Amino acid sequence: MLKLARWMNPWRVALSLFFMALQVVGMLAMPTITANIIDFGVAEGDIGYITRTGLLMLGFTFLTIVSALLNVYFGAKESQGLGDTIRRRVYKIVTYFTNEELDRFGTSTLITRTTNDVMQIQFVMMMVIRIMTLAPFLMVGAGIMAYSREPDLAFVFLISMPILIGLLFLILRLTSPIFKSLQLKTDNLNRVFREGLTGIRVIRAFNKDDYEKERFDEVNWDFAATSIKAQTILAFMMPSMVFAVSITNIMIIWFGAQFISEGNMQVGNLVAFMTYAMQILLGIMMVSFVLFFLPRGQIAAARVLEVLDTPNIIKDPDDPKDLSIDREVSLRFNHINYRYPRAEKLALDDIDFTLKKGERLAIIGGTGSGKTTLANLIPRLYDVEDGAIEINGIDIREVEQGALRRLIGFAPQKALLFSGTIRSNLKYGKPDATDEEIWHALDIAQGKDFVENLPKGLDSRVEQGGGNFSGGQRQRLSIARALVTKADILVFDDSFSALDFKTDAKLREALKPETRESAVVIIAQRISTVVDADQIIVLDRGKVVGKGTHDELKRSNKIYKEIMDSQMKGEDI
Repeated sequence: MLKLARWMNPWRVALSLFFMALQVVGMLAMPTITANIIDFGVAEGDIGYITRTGLLMLGFTFLTIVSALLNVYFGAKESQGLGDTIRRRVYKIVTYFTNEELDRFGTSTLITRTTNDVMQIQFVMMMVIRIMTLAPFLMVGAGIMAYSREPDLAFVFLISMPILIGLLFLILRLTSPIFKSLQLKTDNLNRVFREGLTGIRVIRAFNKDDYEKERFDEVNWDFAATSIKAQTILAFMMPSMVFAVSITNIMIIWFGAQFISEGNMQVGNLVAFMTYAMQILLGIMMVSFVLFFLPRGQIAAARVLEVLDTPNIIKDPDDPKDLSIDREVSLRFNHINYRYPRAEKLALDDIDFTLKKGERLAIIGGTGSGKTTLANLIPRLYDVEDGAIEINGIDIREVEQGALRRLIGFAPQKALLFSGTIRSNLKYGKPDATDEEIWHALDIAQGKDFVENLPKGLDSRVEQGGGNFSGGQRQRLSIARALVTKADILVFDDSFSALDFKTDAKLREALKPETRESAVVIIAQRISTVVDADQIIVLDRGKVVGKGTHDELKRSNKIYKEIMDSQMKGEDI
């Protein structure tokens, strides 16, 4: 918590503490003023004294109210500001995570840490600013004032306070581990709920609605049962406080009445002492209340810091090289090896090829052969284990990631669209793109016709993930988004898979004149998609087992012929 607190504004925190101090002064002054009114005003029938002191009491009341409001205002503003800062930092660092780091945490826990955990931190920090600082001052001040009024009654606290503290400590000891487990159960609940939402089509297709409901009910009840257990134990806190306060009041009245009857105490002092006793016990209760939630805040802070302190595996160099393209672009895989984290075998083994401006390289292979892994290495979503990927002879690890990715237009395997409009999605890689450029890219991607037929054209709404479009429409929009960038290197990662053969052929034909100034990498599983590429690489289990044109490979490469035969039933294309 302290590590996160360094992002708070010290001036606002200081103002909150200042008004809190004024609030304590007002609260401590009230019992003494009340005692004076009783002893010197009511007892002696002095109406003037009662009036003057009453006005003074109203002044302290006003001071207390205003100070409390300002204390709450600055405390809330600072705690909410801290939450805003943490969320922005977490979001920023997660956007720089590599696929390896995203896989390590998982989507559901990252969402929980950015929302629920940050809210826990905000709540606890608010209570620390307001209550954890107020309570000690209130307890110490009330103790001093109570002792100064009636030192003979101070022994009452030696009896009641240990009882209250002991009961609160016992409750805290029992609930802390339960509240800690609630954070993990929140992760599980979010994970199952998210899987159910994202996989709803598969669930319905396999008629597993009841199974998923039982699965969700299981984690939901586990969370609910744990929460009920914690809240049940926590419910004993209020009766414990009432018990301690009642014992304290009984002892104060019992012994105070004896002192008054003996003439050793005034009635006003008894009233003031009881009020100060309540303030001391109130301070203890406020501290205990914070202590109940502090472990949850500490756990939440540790989980957030785990994300914030995760070092990026892929970093920019201290002295980056200039990758500005002032000549024909070339892309080379120089004998690279890559393996996934904690994997025994290489995912890509000794991949070596060169691609120049105006050339189209196609990569084909069976499922799990490493095609998408190879595509992800080009924009440096992963780093190679051995060898180097070079653009114009410069190792991409020696340039800034932003500069590298500005040279690349990428159409991923999963055609992901963002909520917004078609125009905002297609301008994603080039914010200053004109409508003319967007329509031209759509024309090449064979998406112009269906976009023109939409009521609002480019301003048509895109739902989350592009859910209001078919798979083929999403792929064409994704391809158009990559084309709008007019990048020097274009990577199409199996982005033609949802297109019919006719649309596929027309799109590839339209691409030829438009990609003369770019180096094009096409990842595909269909022979028809790669047939007219300048160079085709055949991958099998992460290794290059064939390299050449379509005509060369169909005559000499066994795996390529097997793929072609399985798709074309032995006929040529």
